[in-house]
Amino acid sequence: MSIYIHKSHNVTILLYHLVFPTKYRRLVIDDTVDKRIKDTCLEIAKRYEIHFVEIGTDKDHVHFLVQSVPVLTVTRIVTTIKSITARKVFDEMPELKKELWGSQNQRLIF
Repeated sequence: MSIYIHKSHNVTILLYHLVFPTKYRRLVIDDTVDKRIKDTCLEIAKRYEIHFVEIGTDKDHVHFLVQSVPVLTVTRIVTTIKSITARKVFDEMPELKKELWGSQNQRLIF
């Protein structure tokens, strides 16, 4: 596989390093969440012109090395990745959403 993306009128090698922290930097990413994120990214790569070169996770953030075409802006790429992966992960693991919002739901209202 070539590192370049070949289109009819251009050849591109745009790489973006994106880091997505979890809400409030909570330590919620474990092996099952990691696998779900990676599986979802493979589905995204099939539907959009976004190629995931590398995906790395830690307990409180995810690193993506993404290659894409110039037509897609960085904002569009980030929005696509975040919205689809969050929806898939929260649909499969609703307890994770409760864990992220845990202490924030117990705020005092004056």
